[in-house]
Amino acid sequence: MARQLDFYFDCSSPWTYLAFRAIQPLAKESGAAIVWKPILVGGVFNAVNQTVYESRAKPNPRKQAYMQKDMQDWARLYGVAIKFPPTVFPVNSVKCMRGAFVALDEGKLPPYATAAFEAYWGDDRDLSKEDVLADIATRAGIERQRFFAGIETDSCKARLRTNTDELIARGGFGSPTIFVGGDMFFGNDRMPLIKAALEAMPA
Repeated sequence: MARQLDFYFDCSSPWTYLAFRAIQPLAKESGAAIVWKPILVGGVFNAVNQTVYESRAKPNPRKQAYMQKDMQDWARLYGVAIKFPPTVFPVNSVKCMRGAFVALDEGKLPPYATAAFEAYWGDDRDLSKEDVLADIATRAGIERQRFFAGIETDSCKARLRTNTDELIARGGFGSPTIFVGGDMFFGNDRMPLIKAALEAMPA
């Protein structure tokens, strides 16, 4: 069986941005195909991880300070800009993540996700706004009218729900979540373990 990994993601997560940057060269080096799995992370939180909302409402100051440092350390390592928190946080990423399926169908998922991550985390732009989504689509090489028609289709809506439900059924609780076969890995800092799991598979 060819090497493959499943990458469940929502562009509204900064840790997912970091993992997205890391997973592509890792997969290439390991000779693995990436199966992109856009999800709605809020749907996952609502179903199985509501403690996320509690920790946001009452953050531990020490943990919060360290998280900020940790995030910026990783951002420097991968050469990306992350403003945290952005002006709108959390953001409604439903249309953005539906748009990921339009990009997938056109073979443009990586440039689309890159544009979305950069818009939200680097440029502090609201992913729920149509003008922002239009710019993201344009940067990814997707025609605007086709993009906006696509994100309103029943197919895109259903595929987003299906991936979200699938992640929950597989034991996931957030984004980014990566599967190598039946092994689940969560977070941007699991790359050495993912690499080892991939290399243990037949090429």
